[in-house]
Amino acid sequence: MVCTVTETAIFAAGCFWGVEAEFRRADGVIGTRVGYIGGHKEDPTYRQVCGHRTGHAEAVEVTFDPDQISYEALLERFWATHDPTQKNRQGPDLGSQYRSAIFTTSSEQLEQATRSRDEEQQKLEENGGRGLLHHRKRIATQITPATTFWPAEDYHQQYLEKRGQASCNVALRH
Repeated sequence: MVCTVTETAIFAAGCFWGVEAEFRRADGVIGTRVGYIGGHKEDPTYRQVCGHRTGHAEAVEVTFDPDQISYEALLERFWATHDPTQKNRQGPDLGSQYRSAIFTTSSEQLEQATRSRDEEQQKLEENGGRGLLHHRKRIATQITPATTFWPAEDYHQQYLEKRGQASCNVALRH
């Protein structure tokens, strides 16, 4: 019997439905769960999180085989899946629960995530990452050690897949 060693990564990049679908497509990802993290309320509900009473972000917990896909490759997918310069929003979704965040599960992940963010910021600046009124766009992504991940209600798990949809209709940044 072969025992596969897995690791866990947790990302918040807006509405968790589309983010989960994006990570599920990656070779080496063994499983995903959508849920809530980063707030103060234990065992929150979707309604509570959307009601801005918990401080939690909608996030995706990604279980992966590091022999098949690296944490760095997951970080690349994370950056490409959303606009990390938007604070507390993605597309039409507004609120702190839609913030961009990386919740690290080890000191190695913290180091890799920080380095990756800095590289993304440099790319943005090199590509003329200027927004309205010519202010430089800054990456707003929070990087913080993971706290308890609270799985979302069952009907949110693999939501798009259950409905025969490949993704949300939010344009991805590539």
